[in-house]
Amino acid sequence: MQRLVAEAAPNARCGSDADAAKSSEVVLVSTPWDTTKEALESAGDLTGKILIDATNPLLPGLEGLSFGCNISAGEKVAEWARGAQVVKAFNTVGFNIMADPQFEAGPVAMFYCGDDPKAKDVVAGLITELGFEAFDAGPLKQARVLEPFAMLWITLAMEFGYGRDIAFGFLRR
Repeated sequence: MQRLVAEAAPNARCGSDADAAKSSEVVLVSTPWDTTKEALESAGDLTGKILIDATNPLLPGLEGLSFGCNISAGEKVAEWARGAQVVKAFNTVGFNIMADPQFEAGPVAMFYCGDDPKAKDVVAGLITELGFEAFDAGPLKQARVLEPFAMLWITLAMEFGYGRDIAFGFLRR
């Protein structure tokens, strides 16, 4: 672990989930769905923090979503992390696209949604800084749409043979 910290960055350090959350303005949860509640509990009090929810409520074997149009993982995360400003983002592409979002055709569209305008502004800035094109999809209940959209990416990439090097763009006329 110490070697990893030394290689990471000059200000990197090792600590518990609660230590990391306490010393951060923005916290990202990107866990398998069945461990998300536990991960949030281990982070401690997230009141006042911007909490980016990158989860999707996937069923085992990527068979679908645990729930969809009437409630979302984003709304459940907000329920479990009361007092945090939850913004749903970074859930509609795979890790390889997160690591390199550059496509010859243009920037990858990254949709985000949440109920706190200031938190959404911060997340939009992070999205842009990482090389995506940020699109405000509205209030947190819009995660009910973004999570099935993520399932579309998953099935196209994994089941229908398009592979993981795919992403969505946003066209305007």
